[in-house]
Amino acid sequence: MVSILGAEEGGKAFSWTAPRIVTSLYTQDLGMLDSEREDYASNLAIHAANQIATSKASIASLEEAYRIVSLALQLSPRNKRAVVLNFQLTKGILPEITAGNYSPQVLARLVLTRGQLLAKQAGSENSHLARYFIQIAAEMDPKNEDAVYASELQRLDHGALNWASITSSPETKPEAEP
Repeated sequence: MVSILGAEEGGKAFSWTAPRIVTSLYTQDLGMLDSEREDYASNLAIHAANQIATSKASIASLEEAYRIVSLALQLSPRNKRAVVLNFQLTKGILPEITAGNYSPQVLARLVLTRGQLLAKQAGSENSHLARYFIQIAAEMDPKNEDAVYASELQRLDHGALNWASITSSPETKPEAEP
């Protein structure tokens, strides 16, 4: 269930520019099964929706959700939770809090662990996603010292992440139907 909202602190409606993922950055070379990609995408979208609902669509929650929803759509461009949330936010609909499979702290630990495993695997896609998973884990649970430490080491060693590689996918024009 969703409610239409004049969000934010002053009762103003919030604004959402939907991420448009035409094709995923991640191919079958990514070291994750399709079902695993789908599960992570769903849980990330639920987390983003709950953060937005809890904070009444604060600017900070919307900015974090934009990155998380973009990442979820990169993992699984047709993920139901991510696609629906993206659509609802575009229409100015505030999501209700939804019971997810994991608390934010547990999800952060899972995302961190999966990021660390991806980092150990060969391949540019694995190392690319690993960096984003590790940073998301630190942002989801800043009290998780392991996630924060891993994220900060990445930042020190490789610089800040460029979220544009996740949040903006090159647009391809659909072919005209015959």
